[in-house]
Amino acid sequence: MRNLETFIIEYSMITRKLLKSLLLTACVMVAGKAVADDHWVGTWGTAPQLVESHNNPPSPGLGNNSLRQIVQVSIGGENVRLKLTNEFSTGATEIKAVELAYAQTAGSSSDIDEASSVSLTFGGQASVTIPAGGKVTSDPVSFHLADRQNVAITIHYGAASSTSVSGHPGSRTTSYLKAGNTTDFSGATKTDHWYNILALEVMAPQEAGAVAILGNSITDGRGSTTNQQNRWADVLSRRLLENEPTHQVGVLNMGIGGNCVLGGGLGPAAVNRYQRDLLGQEGVKWIILFEAVNDLGYAGNGLQTAQRIIDVYKQIIREAHQKGIYVFGGTITPFKNSSYYSTDHENGRSALNKWIRTTKMLDGVIDFDQAVRNPQDTAAMQQRFLFENDWLHLNADGYLTMGSCIDLSLFTKTDPLAADDEEDTYGEAIWIESESLPTRTVGSAFKQVDDGAASGGRYLLTASNIVNSAPADSASMLVARFTAKSPDTYYIYARVNCATWDDDSYWTGMDGPMSGFANGLYTGGSWDWQQLYSGFLQAGSHYFAIGGREDGACLDKLCITTQPQAPTGMGGLPTTVQHPSVAWIGQKTGIITNRYSLSGLLITAPQEGPCIEVSRSADGTILSRRIVGRTLF
Repeated sequence: MRNLETFIIEYSMITRKLLKSLLLTACVMVAGKAVADDHWVGTWGTAPQLVESHNNPPSPGLGNNSLRQIVQVSIGGENVRLKLTNEFSTGATEIKAVELAYAQTAGSSSDIDEASSVSLTFGGQASVTIPAGGKVTSDPVSFHLADRQNVAITIHYGAASSTSVSGHPGSRTTSYLKAGNTTDFSGATKTDHWYNILALEVMAPQEAGAVAILGNSITDGRGSTTNQQNRWADVLSRRLLENEPTHQVGVLNMGIGGNCVLGGGLGPAAVNRYQRDLLGQEGVKWIILFEAVNDLGYAGNGLQTAQRIIDVYKQIIREAHQKGIYVFGGTITPFKNSSYYSTDHENGRSALNKWIRTTKMLDGVIDFDQAVRNPQDTAAMQQRFLFENDWLHLNADGYLTMGSCIDLSLFTKTDPLAADDEEDTYGEAIWIESESLPTRTVGSAFKQVDDGAASGGRYLLTASNIVNSAPADSASMLVARFTAKSPDTYYIYARVNCATWDDDSYWTGMDGPMSGFANGLYTGGSWDWQQLYSGFLQAGSHYFAIGGREDGACLDKLCITTQPQAPTGMGGLPTTVQHPSVAWIGQKTGIITNRYSLSGLLITAPQEGPCIEVSRSADGTILSRRIVGRTLF
C-alpha cells in the first residue's frame, strides 16, 4: 500500500513537472514568436560624420554637461528606441542619462512638455559608455509618438570630447547646451548642429516601412528654413502621411552637406557609407538615390565621372534588390551659372540623368531636374527657386516643389524588382576604323602604323604640328560621313593613345569648317576612349572632320552614338558608313586614276562639288587618294 502511495505521489509530481515544462516551452515559443514579429522601423535618422573643427560643440562643451536636441519624426508609434553613435570619435563618450520628451517647438526653443518625459535605459542601466568607433541602442520604452511629432532628446554627458565628435553638422535645427547635469535649459548656449544622435525607431505593423534617401546638401536641406523642417524630404513625409495608402511610410534623410558619391567631399563618401545609411536602416523598403552634383562639380572629366557614379549606383541597386528593397533614382538638378558649371560638367549631368531616366535597373524615377529647371534654359534652375543666388541650392519654395513632384504610388508598388544588371552591350553606334577614313595620302599628315593593340591591327599617327590654325589642306583632314537616324544629342568618341600633354589634340568640325578642337585627350601612353564632340543633330546626313593638330597623337577608331558614356575596350565591329569607296576599279595596267563621289559612286562625267581622286598601280595598290574639286568646307 505504501509502495502504491509512493508511486502515485511520484507519478503526480512527474506529471506536474512535465506539464510545467510543456507550459514553459509554450510560453517561450509564444514569446519567441512575439520577438520574431517585432517590426522596428526608422522614423527619424541622420547620417553621421566626423564633425569639422568649426562645427564642434561650443563652450561649455559636452563633457559633464547637458545637451537638448530636437528632431521631428515621420511616422508615429507607441514604443520607441534611440540609437547613439561614437563612430568617428577617437575616445570613449560617457552618457550618464538620456530622456525623451515632447518638444514644444520644432527647434526654436528648448521648451518641453515635462509630463511626457521618460528616461531611457541601456541594458537596464541609465548610463552607458560608447567606445570609440561604437554605437549603442537603448532599450525599448513606451512613449506615444504622433506623426511628425517634435521630440526633445536630452543627453547628460560624463567624460566626453568636444574636439573629436561624431555628429551631423547640417541639422537645420537648434540644439541647446547647458553646463552641468540639468534639465533647465534657460539661458543655454545655442548651436545648429546635432551630436551623437543617430536614429529614432518605432515598433510598427509589418506593412509599415521606411524610405532612406542618399543625398548631399540639397537633401540635407541647405537653403531650407532653420527650425521649420521644410526640406524636400520633410515635404515628402507629410504628403505620405496624408495619403491613406502610404500613411505608414517613414522617411530617413541621409543627406550630408558637401558629400560625394566617389570621394573627396565632406563626410564618408556614398560608396563607403551606403551600407550603413541605406541598407543598415531598420524597416527600409525603398531607397532614393539623389547624389552626384559635388562629384560633377569637381570633376576633371564629366562623362567619365558620370559613368563611375553609375557604376556605384548599380552596385547599390544590386545589393538593395538582394534584400527586397525598391530603388528609385532622382535626376540631378541644374547648376548652370554656378561655380560648378562648365560644358564638360553639364555633359556629365546630362549623361547621368539620361541613364537614370532610361535604365532598366531602377524601380522608378523621380525627375527633380524637370521639376525645377528653367524651360527656356534647361541647364539652369528657375530663378525663383534660388538660394543666395548660388544657382546650385534651392530655397524653401524649391524644396516644396521637389517634395511635391514625387509620385506617391512609387511607395505602393507590388511589381517585381527591376533588373539587377544591364545587357553587356554598348547600344546602337556607328564604329569607324580611322585608317578607313578618306584622306589624300597615308604617309604625310597621318601615318598608318601597325599595332596589335589597335582595333583592326593599325592606327593613324599625326605626323606634324599644326596648332596655330585649322589646316586648310585636305591632306590633313579625315572626314567621317554618317546618318543620324533621329533628332538627338550625338557624341563622337575616339579611341586614342596620347602619351603626353603636348600630343593630345585634334582640330574638329561638324558639318562645316574646323572651327574647334578637342584638347586634353592625354591617356598616359595607353589606349582609351575620349570625347571629340557632343551636340544636338537633326535626323539626316552629316560629316565630321578631324584635322591633325599635335604630332604624336594616335587615332585608332571612332564611335558615333547617342550614348552619353564612353565605350570600353576595342568597341564594336566597323559599320558600313557613307564615306567614299576606295575599291579598285579599272584596268590593271599602268597607273589608273579614278574619281568617286562622296557617296562612293564612280564619276564618269564632269560634275561640280568635291570628289575623291584615287590613283593605283598596275597591281591595284593605292598610291594616293585625295579630295579634289570644290573645297570641302
